[in-house]
Parts: sequence; C-alpha cells; structure tokens
Amino acid sequence: MRTPLTALALAALTWWSAAPAHAQGDVTRIVVPFAPGGAQDVIGRYLAERLGTRLGAAVVVENKAGAGGVIAADAVAKAKPDGRTLLLATGGAITIAPHLIAKLSYDPRKDFVPVALVADTPMTLAVRAQSPYASVADLIKDAKANPGKVSFASTGNGTVSHLTGELLAQSTGVQLLHVPYRGAGPAITDLLGGQVAAMVTSSASIEPMVIDKKARVLGSFTNAPIGALHGAPTMTEATGIKGLTVPVWVGLLAPAGTAKPVLDKLSAELQAICAQTGTVERFKALGAAATCGGPAELGQVIAEDDKRWESVIRLGKIQAN
Repeated sequence: MRTPLTALALAALTWWSAAPAHAQGDVTRIVVPFAPGGAQDVIGRYLAERLGTRLGAAVVVENKAGAGGVIAADAVAKAKPDGRTLLLATGGAITIAPHLIAKLSYDPRKDFVPVALVADTPMTLAVRAQSPYASVADLIKDAKANPGKVSFASTGNGTVSHLTGELLAQSTGVQLLHVPYRGAGPAITDLLGGQVAAMVTSSASIEPMVIDKKARVLGSFTNAPIGALHGAPTMTEATGIKGLTVPVWVGLLAPAGTAKPVLDKLSAELQAICAQTGTVERFKALGAAATCGGPAELGQVIAEDDKRWESVIRLGKIQAN
C-alpha cells in the first residue's frame, strides 16, 4: 500500500525523468539578442520568471545584443545541448542574416531546434497626421508617378522593418526610397517632422503616436486589422495583393542535439505560459500578440520567413552594411 510520502517520491521521480535538464536545480539561460528594456527583452524576462516557477529552478535572461542578433545566436549554437540554454529568437539572426552575411559562424537550419512560438509583433505602414496620403493606394499611386522619390523610414538596413517595406514595393511594382535609421525613435521623429514620407515599423512603436493623433497607420502587415490602430486595413485588404502578411515572430530555439524529452518538457511549459490570460494581456500591452505554438508551428513560420526574405533580398539586391 502506498503511503502519501511514497506517492510524493514517485511523483518527484516521474518529474525528474521528464525534465532531466532541470531536475538538479541548474540555472537555465534565455539568451536575448537585444539590449535590456525593449519589447523582446521584456517578453524574455516575463517568460523566464514564469518558466522558472513552473520548473522549480532558476531561469535567467542573458542579454547579448549586437549584429542583428548574430552574436546571441552564435553563443546559443555553441552551447551544450542540455536544455539549459535557449535563444529568444527573431527573424534577424535566423531568417535574414543567412541571406545578407556570406559566412555566418552558425547554420540556422542545422544548429538549432525549435521549442515554442510565443509572440508576434506586427508591422505597419504609417504616415504623419498631416500627410496627404489617406490610404496605401494614395502612396502607391504617387510612388508610381515619381519612382524613387517617395521615401520610407526603417529601423535600419537589413532589418525586418526595411525588408517589409521592400516587400511592399516589390509586390506593388513601385520603387521607394529607403531611409535607414538607428532604431524606431529617430525614425519616428523624422516621420513626424516631415523629413520622410512614411515609415514601416511595429504597431507597438507607432501606436502611441496614433493615440496622440500625431500619426496615422495606412495598413498593417497582418491577417486581421489591429483594433488599437483605429480601423486601419490589412495590407492585403488595402492593395488586393496576397502575400503581404508578415509575422514578426518571437520564438524559443535550443541548440541542435537537445534530447527530445527535454524539448517536449520545455515546449509544453512555454505553451502553457503563453496561453495564460495574464500572458496575453502582458504581451498586448507591449504591442505583441501571444501566438502559442509548438515546435512544428515555429518550424513552419521560420521556413516561410526564410523563403520570404531570401526572395526580397535577392530581388532587391540588398546588401549588409
């Protein structure tokens, strides 16, 4: 007959077997490829706190900013595949860098395995409130009449902001003038000042300007309109062109070779965290949507993203700085 103590011991042994990477109280690192304070960093810290609670072990964030995420990705690719080092991944180092950098120190396809898809930070096309462009159609019409003269700001050369603008130009058959900035802040300043005609940026970056009636969003690169953006249509609705949905995904990757039971445990816990009401609300406050997918869903998003940016970079003859 099992005593309560025996049952508890068996339960502990079962958990130990299911999560060997965390059974001994070892610290798990979530490597974030951005400086502290940004949306992705906040997402990483939120996940770390809750994952640590669920695993009963310390989970910490380690910021390794620089080179568009390449530095962080390289560190995780070379880490021991024991489930204790994860990459908070975005497209920069995984689906964009391979097509811009000739010799990466890691192979995004071979050196990582997907764990969980957690968020999407949607992109938009915005103009200042006084802009003569009332719609995407207005901007495209002007761009066709004045090739290379209608400008759009991005958060930097080779960023998803830049490439999304190029995708719009290529899909609509126009030539836009790309003006790269070092981040969203200075780009928004020049957008509001009229130095650039438009900007491709995240909904999180532009939403405060929309609320203050300093900017307008002409369209979002999403499947459905974003409620906080005052009814702005999706790009597909605005142009009638398919293929303009751009998930700006956030997911967790582990080094290749990580044992499946460890991956399964981490994936299940992260998906459970992602589905919590508190997570949905926290991400929403950051301008992100909780997407809550497993390895298969993340793998599919990465494959589609890789194909999209390879085509945009090749057709646009885009080069790294």
